[in-house]
Amino acid sequence: MTSLLSDTPVSDVPGPDAQASIKAAPLTDAAQAPTDAAQAPTDSASARTGDALLGSHSAEAYAELMHDVVDVLAKRFTSVDTPTSANDRASLEAEVAGFDLDGQGIGNSAALREADGLYARNAVWFHHPSYVAHLNCPVAVPAVAAEAMLAAINTSVDTYDQSEVATLMERRLVQWASQHVGFDVGDGIFTSGGTQSNLQALFLARENVVRENVVREQQAQAVDRTQPGHSETSRRSILSRLRILTTSQTHFSISRAAHILGLDTEAVVSVDTDGAGRMDAEALAELMRDIDDTGGIVMAVVATAGTTDLGVIDPLAAIAEVCENAGVWMHIDAAYGGGLLWAPRRKHLLEGIGRATSVTIDFHKTFFQPVSSSALLVRDLGLFAPTLHHADYLNPEAEAYSAEAEPNQVDKSLQTTRRFDALKLWTTLRARGAGEIGELLDTVCDLAAEVRELLEAQPDFQVRGASDLSTVLFRFAPETADAATVDELVPMIRRVLFRSGRAAIARTTIEGTPWLKLTLLNPDTTVDDITAVLDLVRATGHGILAGRYLETTPPDHGRAFTTIEGGAA
Repeated sequence: MTSLLSDTPVSDVPGPDAQASIKAAPLTDAAQAPTDAAQAPTDSASARTGDALLGSHSAEAYAELMHDVVDVLAKRFTSVDTPTSANDRASLEAEVAGFDLDGQGIGNSAALREADGLYARNAVWFHHPSYVAHLNCPVAVPAVAAEAMLAAINTSVDTYDQSEVATLMERRLVQWASQHVGFDVGDGIFTSGGTQSNLQALFLARENVVRENVVREQQAQAVDRTQPGHSETSRRSILSRLRILTTSQTHFSISRAAHILGLDTEAVVSVDTDGAGRMDAEALAELMRDIDDTGGIVMAVVATAGTTDLGVIDPLAAIAEVCENAGVWMHIDAAYGGGLLWAPRRKHLLEGIGRATSVTIDFHKTFFQPVSSSALLVRDLGLFAPTLHHADYLNPEAEAYSAEAEPNQVDKSLQTTRRFDALKLWTTLRARGAGEIGELLDTVCDLAAEVRELLEAQPDFQVRGASDLSTVLFRFAPETADAATVDELVPMIRRVLFRSGRAAIARTTIEGTPWLKLTLLNPDTTVDDITAVLDLVRATGHGILAGRYLETTPPDHGRAFTTIEGGAA
């Protein structure tokens, strides 16, 4: 695959000392303060700031510095041979603490050379085939270049007068994504990530539901709406009754959002799931009736298109039917699975997504974008009304409804200052096409299915369920180990591998049982790469068990030492 910033084959890279030996010599200070008066800058701005700030006077120095940084990074990408640095945290903490952040500057190139030695040398590399831990992906090359462009220009897309065409480009992308979801008249806003997108979706749901119920209660009670304090009293009463229905597999950001939004501790109610971990639509309907009968108010139903651990997609169409019948806001957290909308062989898994009220999509997961790139999409522009706040210095109300009103994105965003992250997605689409990106996502899902079959054929591994996406839950379970020992091995194996730098895998707990987790988001990773990781898991597990055996076996000086089969880590 040539469209991603990906590693060369492991067999072609230098040995384990390659990272430490990379030299940053090309990073040279091109803008040392000139001593010759004839060489001194001629304009007042350059005389004051030199190459400290980016402008016409420092453009040449900026270009040289960026070229040097890119060259050094490119060398690292071709020479990295482990996903993590294998340096212990205490030594890293000591190294970080040793830098003087209040002292005199050391110059641009020296600082970047220093950052390469501190940060890049000790980074976690998501493009490495042995990085299979979390929802981190290798990134599209055009998006990385666009990141440099948007950072240099430093656009803020909160108001049109700070962004101009950037606002129009982001709005076009929102329209494009909304149409693929199925929102014919939808709208949306780019955010920092799924957590923020989910928070704003639930904020909008809360405000729309509260407004509707306040009006309904006032009408039912025939209360004078001008009575002091009545509206606020009704609002507080309604807030205490609001419920969010979701499953135990839903992302933790939903519970966090409920807390931030001031809902009661019991506001998030778990809906039963089927054997695969997907929401049971019939159980949802029954739960909604129970809540209504006991005086509660269902604020929103949150379905998940790609749970973080199991990687499954809730039955969106069936859930939408229940929500439509009850007139309830349906939010779909498709942070992980939203990219399937463009995956030719798996798009059907998102059937029903267009019937939602709001949808979260993280392009920095399954669209191979650099962090951050997420969007909240809603099926109707009017649903953003609770977010709107007019500030005289930004989006004055007096101008908002005029014929010349400017398209200010701050009207829809929880953020004010906001990066033009949409540029990364724009350039990726123009450079590679959405179809190619969708095929890459199909590729990693195919890999997960193949790895699952491989594990199911191994007698010393257990596998948990099946995924609609690219996660695989498993654990090392040799016949000689009881259930308690197998549980204990899960975090130990993960920790040993991470500290060694040889592989980065995740762990989680499902219904009280710990599991190791592979999250496969690199289309260049092969079954052979994952087989090598699984061999490391097996060898590490045997090594831990062998160590325990030796610790618990009394020494017998009269007997020769014998090797325990499979004990080498």
